[in-house]
Amino acid sequence: MQSWADHADRRLAEAGFRRGGARAAVIGLLDRQSCALSAYEIEDALRAAGRGVARASVYRVLEELVGLGLVSRVEVGQGTARYEAARPDGHHHHHMVCDRCGDVQPFADDELERAVDRLAARVAFDVAEHEIVLHGECADCRR
Repeated sequence: MQSWADHADRRLAEAGFRRGGARAAVIGLLDRQSCALSAYEIEDALRAAGRGVARASVYRVLEELVGLGLVSRVEVGQGTARYEAARPDGHHHHHMVCDRCGDVQPFADDELERAVDRLAARVAFDVAEHEIVLHGECADCRR
């Protein structure tokens, strides 16, 4: 099975993008993540790995990847967006955001997916994609 990074590289080449260092670094990092990261977190992780990529380059690459449907932008509120690989197998998860500490926790729920499908069928709407972000307080902040 092809990795998301290989899929992204192929899709970028088809769209006429050359393989640049910043793009390869961001793709490699996102391929290893299980949940969404902010642009700042991506920049920090790359720097910690010895791969300094300018913040402007991180944003440029993310926008290219979002534009090609390779990355999903998750709006978590308070003007913050996070980014994660849009896996070609269609598997995805949703997010719970703590409004106090900013922690983001992924979750998947088959019943929720079925509810989205039932709603789409009931209103005759073809859902291409969906994102559910729940806001509240995490267990640590409730203490």
